[in-house]
Amino acid sequence: MATDSECISHSGSFGSAPGVLDPLEKGQRFRFSCHPGVRCFTDCCRDLNLRLTPYDVIRARKTLGLDSSEFLERYTVADTDPDWRVPGIRLRMEQNDARTCPFVRSRGCGIYADRPGACRAYPLARAVRRTGALAGNSPVEEKHFLVRETHCLGFGEAGEWSARTWMEDQGLTPYNEMNDLWMGFLSRYRPGSSPGVTPKQWQMFYMACYSPDRFRAFVFGTRFLSLFTVGEERVEAVRESDEALLGLALDWLALALFGDPVLQPRPGVSR
Repeated sequence: MATDSECISHSGSFGSAPGVLDPLEKGQRFRFSCHPGVRCFTDCCRDLNLRLTPYDVIRARKTLGLDSSEFLERYTVADTDPDWRVPGIRLRMEQNDARTCPFVRSRGCGIYADRPGACRAYPLARAVRRTGALAGNSPVEEKHFLVRETHCLGFGEAGEWSARTWMEDQGLTPYNEMNDLWMGFLSRYRPGSSPGVTPKQWQMFYMACYSPDRFRAFVFGTRFLSLFTVGEERVEAVRESDEALLGLALDWLALALFGDPVLQPRPGVSR
């Protein structure tokens, strides 16, 4: 969790009850396991206020076989992030008494291999601090915490981990890499102090970050590539990879919102 305006975080999937964050020292080990034999299995998959990152959308919509627009309409709620004051999305809970996650099944998560990063990390919370002037490009320092919620019985199960081995076991490396890129961009806003974005910028931001199908159509169906110098290798990567497309989207937004010269106009093109 963020401890000041310089910190960014990707934390565990908290339920409706607040959890206690216990600092986890480097190399310190903890016991945890979650499986159908645990009495509280899937209790944490309900009544969530679960914010999704752009990479969460990339992974989930592909495993569901949906284009990004259909995924957003069916499974998310758009709003303005209360900290960053930029477009954000939350997972839409089912309209039942328990407000269950739309992907939860009796056997567990129906999209387990591509579940959101916050669910994947639980019960681990990871906080990172950018150490350079340009937050999006600077090195990170990271700290870890355990999220202890009263309903969770997983801490009494077998299985011993450090933060590193837990992240490796849960396949968090690509999530951390993409979410660090994303949160490094967001940290330019200084949480709680940004005036936010204009309605036009809101639409740009939402399309670029959460709707890769629409943003790809924008890149290849408009004058975008005639306005900016984008190398052929990167163009082909953007054509095929949503991850590469997100990198281009963040560069475009950094130019549009902050004036960062990360995308160069083609010679003779004035902004």
